[in-house]
Amino acid sequence: MRTKIRETDLYAPIRDYLVAQGYEVQGEVKGCDITALKGDDLIVIELKKSFSTRLLIQATDRQRITDSVYVALPGPYQRGRSARWRGIVRLLRRLELGLITVVLDQDPPRVEIIFHPLPYQQQRRSRKRRAVIKEMTTRTGDYNQGGSAGGKRMTAYRENAIHIACCLETLGPSAPRQLRALGTGPKTTRILASNFYGWFRRVDRGIYELTPTGRAELASYAELAARYRQRIKAQQASTETAEG
Repeated sequence: MRTKIRETDLYAPIRDYLVAQGYEVQGEVKGCDITALKGDDLIVIELKKSFSTRLLIQATDRQRITDSVYVALPGPYQRGRSARWRGIVRLLRRLELGLITVVLDQDPPRVEIIFHPLPYQQQRRSRKRRAVIKEMTTRTGDYNQGGSAGGKRMTAYRENAIHIACCLETLGPSAPRQLRALGTGPKTTRILASNFYGWFRRVDRGIYELTPTGRAELASYAELAARYRQRIKAQQASTETAEG
């Protein structure tokens, strides 16, 4: 009996395929299931278990970001003998979308580019495009699974907050300038002051500490927190060596 297919099952095979083509790939960026970037070439892919109107709405909405928008579906389809398949192909071509299928019954799964999208002629909303690219380049890695719904999605903002939390965990109460010296970036003061997640607390003028909530939440991001702790430790060792 075939296991029920989930949208997330399509993510890893497509990610691996694109990485092999030289793309940087991330899941769930600004609502896009998969984003892939190589140079100035931005690809957006929407994952679905089956063809639907909702898929078309999402995919055509992504055309406001980039020319290269694909839809990805489980395969294979009986292309030549299926009127439904011919209709899907005709509609996607009319909408200037690309099509990818993933055959999950094989080991490893087979990714096939059925056809690429034609150039979309409507005017791009460059602000949305820049927002997606900025979000991708600000993150340090791919921490989300494309096609997943709900849960705590990793964003550049959340990752920045985790970095700050790790610094406060190591240093104790600190000023933003001390944290920026460890690479937390220009948004450090804003993140501390807004305290969106409840991780930080001001203990004196311009001095912040990590709250028990923040300390506990770091356990939810153990792998990323470990990377930042290691980086902070290396920075401190380098500083001590320079001063010595």
